[in-house]
Amino acid sequence: MADAPRYVGRFAPSPTGPLHFGSLLAAVASYLQAKHTGAAANVGAVANVGAVLRTAIAGTWHVRIEDLDPPREAPGSVASILSTLDRFGLHWDGEVTYQSRNHERYEAALERLQADGHAYRCACSRKEVADSSVLGLEGPVYPGTCRQGVADGKDGRAWRVRTTHTPIVFDDAVFGHIVQDLEALTGDFVVKRADGHWAYQLAVVVDDAADGITEVVRGADLLDSTTRQIHLQRLLGLPTPAYLHLPVAVDDDGKKLSKSTGAIPLDAGNEAIALWAVLAFLGQAPPPELRDAGALDTVWEWALENWDPGRLPAARTRGLIWYAHE
Repeated sequence: MADAPRYVGRFAPSPTGPLHFGSLLAAVASYLQAKHTGAAANVGAVANVGAVLRTAIAGTWHVRIEDLDPPREAPGSVASILSTLDRFGLHWDGEVTYQSRNHERYEAALERLQADGHAYRCACSRKEVADSSVLGLEGPVYPGTCRQGVADGKDGRAWRVRTTHTPIVFDDAVFGHIVQDLEALTGDFVVKRADGHWAYQLAVVVDDAADGITEVVRGADLLDSTTRQIHLQRLLGLPTPAYLHLPVAVDDDGKKLSKSTGAIPLDAGNEAIALWAVLAFLGQAPPPELRDAGALDTVWEWALENWDPGRLPAARTRGLIWYAHE
């Protein structure tokens, strides 16, 4: 009987600022999905839980820096993010990878889409699209203006991929059965921007396939991107991983915590409390005494033994629970 495929997970932050509570949620959840089974079998036999984290046999967990948008990147962010992950005991497998080094990979994918008739040049500005479309999943639905070719006198600088009314269907581990009609909800979407930068949808699909990712664990703000990514996977003949989307942490005004909105970074010295708060936010019900123990290894030991994705809240957003910054 053939062995089951090895689990391969990843955490893919953008270097736009220091890691904060919202991004830590995805880091911890994706890590535990990859590590909890094998690590739980070894906890207690190893004195240092950090060693357990590094030697767990359940699967591998990679870190990929999504540095494809230089204008949004903050100097020193990569070093800060990696330092914070290490400080929290989130030790990645293999080398850290960077999307900025994968341009040839993305170009090859775009060339295949072009050759197969799935991609075309677009000259429409955002204003032109907004003025001639209806609202869809995440904004204006592209009306197909350049599908039959760019109008005379215009310069087609962006690249779009064709969509259809054939429903894209997948099962999310938290949100269940998802069905979307891409042509109705998004229209043909951009895979290479007019400024020459690669769009997230294409880059993440190509990299997940190249890295052999078997499950994508990320925030529910990206749930509606999944059908576009599955569409691209099918057009490119790439495998579709499993998907698990987490509730996104929001502030009292319902706004997503993010680096761009000034979310508080994770202070040194509060790692055990922050990890406990992450587990509580994710519905894992860690014992209150863990919050006061002050030992990061102790919290990790409990997390590795008790992680249960079945307890994750099926909510796109969730307000912050108690969390201390001292």
